[in-house]
Parts: sequence; C-alpha cells; structure tokens
Amino acid sequence: MDLATVLGMFGAIAMVAAAMSLGASPMIFLNPISLLIVVGGSLMVVLSQLRFSECRMALYAASRAFKHSLPDTASTIEEVLEISKLARKRGLLSLEDFEASSRYLKQGLQMLADGFAPEVVKDVLDKERLMTLDRNQAGARAFTLLNEVAPAMGMIGTLIGLVQMLANMDDPSSIGPAMAVALLTTLYGVLIANVIAKPIAEKLDARMHQQEKLQVLWTDALLAIQEGKNPRVVEQMLIAYLPDEVRDRRKAKEANPDEPMPGEEPNA
Repeated sequence: MDLATVLGMFGAIAMVAAAMSLGASPMIFLNPISLLIVVGGSLMVVLSQLRFSECRMALYAASRAFKHSLPDTASTIEEVLEISKLARKRGLLSLEDFEASSRYLKQGLQMLADGFAPEVVKDVLDKERLMTLDRNQAGARAFTLLNEVAPAMGMIGTLIGLVQMLANMDDPSSIGPAMAVALLTTLYGVLIANVIAKPIAEKLDARMHQQEKLQVLWTDALLAIQEGKNPRVVEQMLIAYLPDEVRDRRKAKEANPDEPMPGEEPNA
C-alpha cells in the first residue's frame, strides 16, 4: 500500500473534520442541497466528457495508487542484473521460469526464451508501453477534470444560494438557509478539488511517468541481455536511469564494499 497517499489524503480530511468539529456542531456543515449541486453536478459534468470505460479505468487506476507502489529504479536494476547473470550462465531459455516482479518484464522474458527476433521484442514491448500509457492517461484525466469542475460547481451553487437569498429578503427565516447553500457549495467544491481530485490526479501522473520509465528500462535491459552483453556492461548502461546522488552512493559502495550504505546495517 502507498502510505504517502493514504496518510496525506486522509490526514488532510481528518484535519478539516477536526477544525469543523472544534468550532461548533459538525452537522451545520452538512447540507443536502449543496452536496447535490457540487457532488452530483460535478460527477455528471465529468461523466459527460468521458466514456464509461474511461470512468472505470479512472477508478481502477485510483485504487492501484492506494494499494500498490511501483518498485524503485535501484531495486529494478538489481533485478535486471540478476536476470542478466542468469542468462549469461544458463542461457535465454532459463529465463522462462524467472519470477519477475512485473507482468511487462515477464512478457519480455518469455519472448526472449521463445527466441523472438530483437526487432519483434522491441516492437511488442513498445506497443505494450504505449497502450499502458494511454490507459493511465485516461484514468488520470477523470480526476483532472473533477479538479477543474468541482470549484466551478461550487460557484454555481453559491450563485444559486445568493439568488434565493436576494429573492426572499422580506422573509428573514429564509436568508440563513440560502446563505448556507451559498457558502457550503463553495466549501465543498474547494475541498473535493484540492483534497481529493488534485492529489489523486497528481499521484496518477507521477505514477504514470515512473511506470513508463521502468518499462523503457526493462526494454533496454532485455534487448541488451538478448544480445549477450556482459552483465557489467548492462549495469553501466542502466545506471543512467538513476539520480546523481544514488549513482554517487553506488560508486562509493563499490569502492568500499565493507562500508554500509545509508539505511543498511554494518556487516557483522
């Protein structure tokens, strides 16, 4: 589970809820009319701009953002180097039984074991990468739209509440409920956009680019392994995917193998 997403989003919701409950009864912040305008209206507007399949992909992508974290680049490189050493020692056919951490990588290993030509392997994996990217973009688009629409629906609700208030100025008892609709719709719209929709959209966008980078890395590594390149050459080729600070730590580790890297326990 991605703890950063869960803690960040639900932490923000909890803080807003606590602030509401400290000042007065939290029930005053519940207004069915405002919820109908903002929540119902926003969902309908988003639905009108998407297909049902895209809405399903958005919900699926959001659930994966909460449940699963992508492997980091350093651990991915280590896995690929293990595959490279195995292929050099036992041949490409041995890769068929390797327990890969990704369906994409497993597909590539199966193609190498089956003896597909390098250009075929590259074409199939590139197609898979582009289709994955397209599905991820469709999923993120729904929450990007919700981030844009929710404040606008909140403003519409505010205008409705103000019109109702001005139309009934001669009835003091109606001013309060109309003003509540005007203010709470703005509140709901801002909360939905900034606490729910925008964080999920940003998380999906970051996850999408990370997944694409990993898939490019896997493709480069698989083609190098298929060519029979030395695992050391494969490693030097893949280090380009690491940030500078990680590369520096990796080089320091190689120069002083007995010295633990940050976060590691010293050797006994």
